[in-house]
Amino acid sequence: MTVVLIGPPAAGKTRIGKRVARLLGVPFVDTDKLIVAAHGPIPDIFASKGEPHFRSLERAEVVRALGADAVVSFGGGAVLDPETQRDIAAVPVVLLTVQPHAVESRLGNGKRPLVPDLASWIALYEKRRDLYERLADHVVDTSDRPTDQVAADLAGWVRSRTASQENAR
Repeated sequence: MTVVLIGPPAAGKTRIGKRVARLLGVPFVDTDKLIVAAHGPIPDIFASKGEPHFRSLERAEVVRALGADAVVSFGGGAVLDPETQRDIAAVPVVLLTVQPHAVESRLGNGKRPLVPDLASWIALYEKRRDLYERLADHVVDTSDRPTDQVAADLAGWVRSRTASQENAR
C-alpha cells in the first residue's frame, strides 16, 4: 500500500506522514528529505542551480519513492509535474491543507525558498489550490486539530479504503 500526501508548504505533510506511517506499520518516505540527503539543502539548490534543476531532482525522487510500500510525502510543488500527476492517479492521494492563520508560525524557519512570508504562501497556495484538489482523494485540514488526532483519522481512512478495495476483489 502506497499513500501519497500532497499540499502546500507548511501543511504538516512530514510531521503527520511520520505518524500515519507508524500507525499503519509501514515506512515513511519524504521526497524533500531524499533530495536534501543526496544534494544538500533545498534553499541552496534553488540559489545555485534554480528551480528547474530542483524540479528535475524532485521528479527522480518521486519516482523512487512511489516504488516503495509506504506513506510518501511530496514537497509542495512535486505535483506540478504532469508525469507525477499521472503516476499518482492509481494511488490514494491525501491533500493536507492549512489556513493562513495557522501557517504563519510554521513559515518562520526560512527553509522554504518559494514562501519566505505569509503573503507569498497565500499567493502560491491560491495558484496551486485547484490542482491539489483535483488530484486528491481525501482532504484534511491541519490548521487547528492536534497532530496525533489528524494522523489517527487519516490512518483510519487509509485502512477503510484498503479494506474496501480488498473486498471489491
